[in-house]
Amino acid sequence: MSFLQQLKTKRMALKSTKTIVTTTSGKRFIEANTTTSTPIQHLKEQSYGFVVDTKPDTIPACILADFLYLGSQDAVNSENISAYKLTHILSVGIETPRLVGDKVQTKFLPCLDLPETVLLERVIPAANQFINDAESSRGRVLVHCNAGVSRAASIVIAYLILVRGMLFDDAYALVKSKRECIQPNVGFIKQLKKLKLDEV
Repeated sequence: MSFLQQLKTKRMALKSTKTIVTTTSGKRFIEANTTTSTPIQHLKEQSYGFVVDTKPDTIPACILADFLYLGSQDAVNSENISAYKLTHILSVGIETPRLVGDKVQTKFLPCLDLPETVLLERVIPAANQFINDAESSRGRVLVHCNAGVSRAASIVIAYLILVRGMLFDDAYALVKSKRECIQPNVGFIKQLKKLKLDEV
């Protein structure tokens, strides 16, 4: 018996299955694998193929009293600038929304939320300089990315290690205690664990 015939025989012995597939655009269909063919039945579109976040994350977390805040892009608004007396906004990987009438110093740092993105070469030094400038002018700085979970959290942790002299575990625990949802990607965690005081 040839190899192809063996495969056909094995396929005939497989059980029929049905799988509901949902694409990111919301299209849904059933793939039904039978011994003879793979028919596709389209279903009514009900929702997106991902969870839509309908609850904005507008409240920034205060990491260091009256100075350093961490949040998502939703936290960048005129109300928060006024309520928290923000003077500086550091945007990591996502442009700062334009706020008409607000006199706030802003900085954008390009940064992809990928494990292979290197933080130490350009991102962390520029971020620490901006945060230091805010502190020396007695300002208040909000560090944000898209969700305030990976990139911005990594920048804040790096600042605590390199400028404030904290150990990684202590810096991570502090930020986690203030903003529970943080979760830097695995590549960022590896880089942060290698940081030492005055390295940058």
